[in-house]
Amino acid sequence: MDGDTLHSIGELARRTGLTVKAIRFYSDCGIVPPTGRSPAGHRLYDIDAAARLELVRTLRDLGIDLPTIRKVLDRELSLAQVAAAHAEALSTQIRVLRLRRAVATAVARRGSTQEETDLMHRLARLSEDERRRLVGGFLDTAFGGLDADLTGIRRTMTPELPDDPEDEQVEAWIELAGLARDPEFGALMRRVTELHLADQHGAGRVRGDVPRPGAVAIVRDHVAPALAAGVDSASPQADAVVAAVAARYADLVGHPDDSALRHRLLTLLETANDPRREAYLRLLAVVNGWPPPEPLTPALTWFVQALRARAS
Repeated sequence: MDGDTLHSIGELARRTGLTVKAIRFYSDCGIVPPTGRSPAGHRLYDIDAAARLELVRTLRDLGIDLPTIRKVLDRELSLAQVAAAHAEALSTQIRVLRLRRAVATAVARRGSTQEETDLMHRLARLSEDERRRLVGGFLDTAFGGLDADLTGIRRTMTPELPDDPEDEQVEAWIELAGLARDPEFGALMRRVTELHLADQHGAGRVRGDVPRPGAVAIVRDHVAPALAAGVDSASPQADAVVAAVAARYADLVGHPDDSALRHRLLTLLETANDPRREAYLRLLAVVNGWPPPEPLTPALTWFVQALRARAS
């Protein structure tokens, strides 16, 4: 096409790759009106019309609606404004699609019921404020109103789903949110916290300094070598591990190593060894993009079995 020549709708279709029907539609809508008419009344278009049609096709391929395209062509909106708004809309659509894909993947993998599927879908679609309220309620149940500054612990227990999460982060959030909604799990976490704080306050141990390692950390550190060496929890070789842990725990809480202390230790470890607690920490790491935490279940299970076997 040159700048002065007028072309028929058929020639314009061949030039642009659009169908005659599509060009006629855009013409009738006033988006790309004909430049003139032939003596027989047929529509004729110049090179500017062809350029407008090329832009219309590009914007339609991007999913932009016709009223917005008309405003661009009429210079009521700049192309940059439209592109920015459309990019944001596409980002939102992509996030929604990723959430839906994550839910569908989770449903397929778990063989979920309709009720579970509905719940997962609702949890995946929560807004950021709704997610914060859900998690905040759980953290209040676990840590609220206790006689200690637990701000740091709350922060490390808070999931922060990114704006553009990976599929595994969405799946982890769905499962984690299910735990956070469980009042029994919230009560369990509060009990673990209360037992931990009671140990830290034992014999006046908390004086504003850094808290000492708790029972779980003590068990982890002492049992890890035994597990690595393949020591059975019921074997005589386990006696020394149990004695060492009990001695450290007795020093922590300011109580002699006797049956009462060991019962107290057993109660704490059995509570802390609930699989939901480890699942929460594992899922939290996935959602927040942290390295996976060290599994504590093997060490806690080994020591609980060893302690039970030696209970007096």
